[in-house]
Amino acid sequence: MNDRREWMWASALDTLVRAERLHQQLFRPAGGQVRTANWEPPLDILETDHEVLVVAALPGVPPDQVTVRIEGPSLVISGERPVPAVLRTAVIHRMELPQGRFERRVPLPPGLYHSPSVQVADGCLIIRLSKAG
Repeated sequence: MNDRREWMWASALDTLVRAERLHQQLFRPAGGQVRTANWEPPLDILETDHEVLVVAALPGVPPDQVTVRIEGPSLVISGERPVPAVLRTAVIHRMELPQGRFERRVPLPPGLYHSPSVQVADGCLIIRLSKAG
């Protein structure tokens, strides 16, 4: 009996997360010429004695479409996942990968950091922030 309740609760939460993601993607106010972000990539943040490592899931995003910068106490990852041409004429049965502009602002652990180094592996953007001092 308890397993069924846990399953129902987990299913309900998953549905709410998907609904929120769709809401964020589809119901944006018209913003004129200003291009606002449509979505935020999921990420992991890890810290060692010498660096902070941020791994952002960005499958299908060309590395030259991504900007990484430190703004005050935050790391800002922004860019764009282009809409594939085939989506303009295809019948879509399921679409979970968000398209268009994205931006993610992440508060960093306190400290000073050197400029971020960025690499791409397995559809993820890997950002290394070496600690200064």
